[in-house]
Amino acid sequence: MAPPSSSSTTTSASEAPKLEKTIRLNGKGGEKAQDGSSDLKRDPVEVKYREFFWTYTEEPHRTRRLAIIKAHPEVTKLCGPEPLTIYVVLGVVALQVFCAYTLRNTSFFSPYYWLLAYVVGATANQNLFMAIHEISHNLAFRSPTANRLFAIVANLPIGIPYSASFRPYHLTHHKSLGVDGLDTDLPTALEAIFLDSILGKAFFCTFQIFFYAIRPMCVYSVPFTWVSAVNVLVQALFDVVILKTLGGNAMLYFLLSSFLAGSLHPLAGHFIAEHYVYETVTPTQKNPDNRIPVPETYSYYGPLNFLVYNVGLHNEHHDFPAVPWTRLPELNRIASEFYSELPHHRSWTYVLWRFIFDESVGIRCRVKRKEGGRLVGQRSDWKKNELEA
Repeated sequence: MAPPSSSSTTTSASEAPKLEKTIRLNGKGGEKAQDGSSDLKRDPVEVKYREFFWTYTEEPHRTRRLAIIKAHPEVTKLCGPEPLTIYVVLGVVALQVFCAYTLRNTSFFSPYYWLLAYVVGATANQNLFMAIHEISHNLAFRSPTANRLFAIVANLPIGIPYSASFRPYHLTHHKSLGVDGLDTDLPTALEAIFLDSILGKAFFCTFQIFFYAIRPMCVYSVPFTWVSAVNVLVQALFDVVILKTLGGNAMLYFLLSSFLAGSLHPLAGHFIAEHYVYETVTPTQKNPDNRIPVPETYSYYGPLNFLVYNVGLHNEHHDFPAVPWTRLPELNRIASEFYSELPHHRSWTYVLWRFIFDESVGIRCRVKRKEGGRLVGQRSDWKKNELEA
């Protein structure tokens, strides 16, 4: 769907076509000025979106990164690999193999089987999803090749090979944030048509792991490299060994853990919290011309970050992808004046709840741009792109 033409920086919900919108102020009285200059919070806001947010400016992270470096040049010293990631990954992989071993003779239909898969397995595999995300930025080893191969190790308890293809898709997400047709984190028009309801959003949240696995391949394909071949072969060998030695129940434990990790699980809230627009997230920022912008990245500041490599510090991560998880809190502390007033989340569980039941949040609540950034993985400079953090 092509964006409507506009001279403003962002087409917000109030400017989008086919929109139904009702606003209740927070009880302070008065009316909101047309230019958005009022300090009154829209709390609560009832909005039913019928269009994406289209913006005509570049993504905000490069601009903020340059501003932060200018104000705090010492932040560049935070960049570089974090060896602790290696030991955490090996420990979680070992934990998952041990759990699969304990369940080898337990019925798939046993409540204990599902409880262990949800509480331990889904948490562990979500940790490994985020480990692969961390490693995709070359933040475990200094050697790019070592990072590619170690991501394959982290992939093992997930059951399905995906670490090799994840990296080019994810780097494109960074370099082309919100670009229609390039950023595969964006919902497709088909998803927006069929999932724009409470039942549709509940279906999306329950099976979002499949959307994130299948959607990229439907948008564009990345080259099949030697790393991809190793990823497939090693994963297939691991799966066969598990089936032969521990049996089908053990293998199903890995697959169920992966499914639950991307379903109605508290940690799965980060998939939605990172880039979906939640208007009532506090506080609201204003840009210099006094218009209220639509933020396109949101951080989460809560205890669950401990389990997933601080992925909740998502504005910080997009501003500085080369800063590892252990140093993102320090980045936030040093550049606190840049982050303290940005809209953010406090609960991933509440993010999921609101996404499903609140009509002001939906599949179309994403910021899109028609062009900008670039595709990683389909050009002649593939090898160069592979080495970029």
